[in-house]
Amino acid sequence: MDEMRRIRKALIAKSAGLVAVLYAYMLFILPKARERTPRIYYGPPSERDSVRQCNLSYLPHGSTNCLNQLRMMRAPFFQLCNLFRDRALLRDSIHSSVEEQVAMFLLVVGHNHRFRALQPTFRRSIETISRYFREVLYAVGELRNEMITALTTQTHMKITTNPRFNPYFKDCIGAIDGTHVDARVPSAISAAFRGRKGVPTQNVMAAVDFDLRFTYVLAGWEGSAHDALILADALEKDDGLSVPAGKDYLVDAGYAARPGFLPPFRGCRYHLREYSRRNYPHDMRELFNLRHSSLRVTVERAFGALKNRFKILYNRPFHPYKTQVKLVLACCILHNWILQFGQDPHIPEEEELEDSSDKEDDDLEEDNISTAQ
Repeated sequence: MDEMRRIRKALIAKSAGLVAVLYAYMLFILPKARERTPRIYYGPPSERDSVRQCNLSYLPHGSTNCLNQLRMMRAPFFQLCNLFRDRALLRDSIHSSVEEQVAMFLLVVGHNHRFRALQPTFRRSIETISRYFREVLYAVGELRNEMITALTTQTHMKITTNPRFNPYFKDCIGAIDGTHVDARVPSAISAAFRGRKGVPTQNVMAAVDFDLRFTYVLAGWEGSAHDALILADALEKDDGLSVPAGKDYLVDAGYAARPGFLPPFRGCRYHLREYSRRNYPHDMRELFNLRHSSLRVTVERAFGALKNRFKILYNRPFHPYKTQVKLVLACCILHNWILQFGQDPHIPEEEELEDSSDKEDDDLEEDNISTAQ
């Protein structure tokens, strides 16, 4: 017992001595070492900083240049930066402003640039550009709940003011369709992502209102997944797609007829290019399909505008697959943000989609119907 006490007292004495030595080091020796360390004084900007500021000021300079480089006009760009700054989603630093961080992100998603391609413009390291890219991607994703949502369930003016659609589609609040976005995945799982095009893609399902705004987006499914399976998954999710009572979404023939979803008649002509002044509809079913196609082209215009604006969705991206899924959602959010400030040349007209998109839909519907059978 006495031996244990002596050992305890010895340990206490050694601990007290160690604390005293550390205290003396921090009180006397460390301050003198700091005094000998040369201090860093900030001087005038270097030539690299001057070039960086010049390039950054040139990007949003002028509406045309801002639209070509950053894929949006000056007003939405600067208001988006101010929104991130006000909500503390992004912050200025002594090295980089919020405008520079957002410009890096927009150049990547707008032109599918690699990070090393931005080094001559921003004079930053690849690590710095990658870090800011992830921060802006997270900031854009935080706007999802307020940007990807249905603003109203009222009948749109496009229907109420057109006797071709009213009152036959008076309960329609939008259109639903899927699109394939090129994906880069490991070779071990690439077979599941290969659809009819033979290249890995992710199948993205989206609901669009008649203002070309995305009201729901589900990304991440393999390119070989059936559209009906993706729709079923969207309806089963807790925060998934919900159809208001008494309302409908226009869908193509790849989806089944069910409450809330209005497909065209099968076995009848459907696409706009199949009709003309000499080849007019012969019965009520063909007339319904013609007007259904004329109204559902809205979702094709939305997808066309999305891929025209953000080329990262039109090419194989240089990012992990989880990031690719987030990028699809981010591009849809930015698309809705830009539409608040009016339309721009990236949105295709309906006439431009009659031939190209309808032919693609024909192939997709044949695949979907054959798979369902």
